[in-house]
Amino acid sequence: MEIIYSIINLFFWILGVYLFFNCLYLAFFAVVGLFSLPKSQKTAINYKKIAVLFPTYQENFVIIESVRAALNHQYNGSFEVIVIADGLLPETISVLKNLGANVVEVFFEKSTKGKALQFAMSQLKDNGFDIAMILDVDNVMSNDCLNYLNHSFEGGNKVVQAHRTAKNIDSSFAFLDACNEEVNNHIYRKGQAVIGLSPALIGSGMAFDYGYLLSLLNNIGETVGEDKQLDFMIANDKVSIAYLNDVYVYDEKVENAAVFTKQRTRWIASQIEFLKKYAFEGFAQLFKGNVEFFNKTIQTFLMPRILLLGLLFLMAIQSFFNPFGPFKTFWISLFISICLTLLISVPRRFYADKRLYIALLQIPRAMFGMVIALFSIGKAKKSFMVTPHRNKTIENKD
Repeated sequence: MEIIYSIINLFFWILGVYLFFNCLYLAFFAVVGLFSLPKSQKTAINYKKIAVLFPTYQENFVIIESVRAALNHQYNGSFEVIVIADGLLPETISVLKNLGANVVEVFFEKSTKGKALQFAMSQLKDNGFDIAMILDVDNVMSNDCLNYLNHSFEGGNKVVQAHRTAKNIDSSFAFLDACNEEVNNHIYRKGQAVIGLSPALIGSGMAFDYGYLLSLLNNIGETVGEDKQLDFMIANDKVSIAYLNDVYVYDEKVENAAVFTKQRTRWIASQIEFLKKYAFEGFAQLFKGNVEFFNKTIQTFLMPRILLLGLLFLMAIQSFFNPFGPFKTFWISLFISICLTLLISVPRRFYADKRLYIALLQIPRAMFGMVIALFSIGKAKKSFMVTPHRNKTIENKD
């Protein structure tokens, strides 16, 4: 019996150490993220030709409004809006062309964003593009976004991530998702950039040297997480990613638990994929002096925050009754630390909005959705789990 007790005690201590590491990593970058970054600049001597790419999978409505907004964007140089059409209706393609967009149709038995981008960019490689800006089907660029990006590339950067933020906060779940987006920006992008590390790519609102991105895509393979794969490939090349914290790309947030679960299923599947793929290589790269690669690897070990919050709450409760593992002060301290980490990572302007406090009531549903997502990750490997979108006006404008 003593052996069983020892095993149980060891399990709780191992779990405690793992969760402590999670809290420590998040808290460190949350605090660092409180410091400011230099303001972005938009003036330039030379203006590069930019391809604004919309990889689009079976989205026949919101893409039209997104393209219309992109075509009206003011840029001092030359740019072209390109829709990579996978499964669009002929009438949608006709409308897009009439608006002035360049439409590249793709046909795959199994669709991925990476394959669509690689095909389209290969077709357009002789069109003289210097920069490739990738947007999701629902994204809208803030004023002068391309001018800011151009300045960053003129300064020598090869990869730039803009600040993606919520386009809509019109439901309590969308508000909660907007908070989650900003916590990600604070910890994984701004916090990283403040100490000189590369921010995590987010899948859209990201721009690349055209030739460099095409070379990356030629070797990306099939994956449910193109942004994470690009992150690792760029880190392996020892290329730094710039982060423009004050340059916004507006993105539609999910409005209900069902869509949230579907989206997080794909994200968790992606994280597990790269945890398996790069766990050992990350430590090998550290010994070679590649801190960036190691840092990206560490991020794959971290538990999704909403699950971390829920688990720490349960561990704090059980510590009052369970004699095994760390004392209750340990678990309570970890739970308080993650709460404080999240509090300081949410933008201050959100606290003045009463919808925040209504949105907090959605946290249990979000936790339940994450648990379902954990048991559904196999679906993400078998199908392209696209997130449904609706036409939304920008109401969260800074």
